[in-house]
Amino acid sequence: MRDWVTLRAAMSQPSLQERYAPNSICFGCGPANEKGLRIRSVPEDETVVADWMPQAHHEAFPGMLSGGITGTLLDCHSNWTAAWHLMRKAGASEPPCTVTAEYAVKLRRPIPSNEPVHLVARIVESGDDRAVVEATLEAGGKVCATSRGTFVAVKPGHPAYHRWG
Repeated sequence: MRDWVTLRAAMSQPSLQERYAPNSICFGCGPANEKGLRIRSVPEDETVVADWMPQAHHEAFPGMLSGGITGTLLDCHSNWTAAWHLMRKAGASEPPCTVTAEYAVKLRRPIPSNEPVHLVARIVESGDDRAVVEATLEAGGKVCATSRGTFVAVKPGHPAYHRWG
């Protein structure tokens, strides 16, 4: 787990979501969704990180985070990692709107709902319009869940094309 000084420094800067999609209503990562999870993904070297604090209404059973919420955290965070990577790769000033083509989550151990979770995502493959991302979710210094997904940039005409605008 990162130390609190590093954590505060990373989380004090605008997230990718706040910078590029401030009006997004996505349940997992939309800054404009008052009832959403509002994860904040921040580039850090060659990875993208996020720290998020569960609440009791995110539980599957007393004291443990829901697997569905876990999947949403990993999916949205990985999607923004792909968008960030594709933007940098293309030398663009804004990330392309990306969507999840496929992803798989491994729930490795129960995730306590009374402590922060730390997400780390990295690119493992990429093409011109897609990226494969591997991510981990840690709690209490232990890896509790992992994921691998493919995220694709969409074009005009796709229903999600302007969703970040």
